[in-house]
Amino acid sequence: MSACGTDSTAPDIPSNPAVETYAATLGVNIAAMTKKSDNLYVQDIVVGTGTEAIVGRTVRVTYSGYLISGSRFDSNVGGSPFSFALGGGQVIAGWDQGVVGMKVGGKRRLVIGSALGYGRQGSGPIPPNATLVFDVEVLNVQ
Repeated sequence: MSACGTDSTAPDIPSNPAVETYAATLGVNIAAMTKKSDNLYVQDIVVGTGTEAIVGRTVRVTYSGYLISGSRFDSNVGGSPFSFALGGGQVIAGWDQGVVGMKVGGKRRLVIGSALGYGRQGSGPIPPNATLVFDVEVLNVQ
């Protein structure tokens, strides 16, 4: 088994978040999350009270990204916020879909299957067909 939970002899099989085994340190309980699609599950950790993130708006966030093994592959926490136009294809589809509806001050966990992530090619430290876990906090919506 590779870190993404798929058989390394079958690299063309997309991940399925519903059947993955997540490291306990991630705190993922897929059964308790809201299923947006077969490849996107969300859980609000803190519900924000500010401006709502809607398609077309620019969203500023802090985030940490993890493989299902619990290994962190990226984070900007403690650094500069990351800004992107929501729904504009500037980020992986799982973010464009998973951040919609969040409000400033909100924190959400996104579990993203490979079809809405980096797919069969992977990216840098992210292996092909990896399910990803992101903790995202919305700082500003414009």
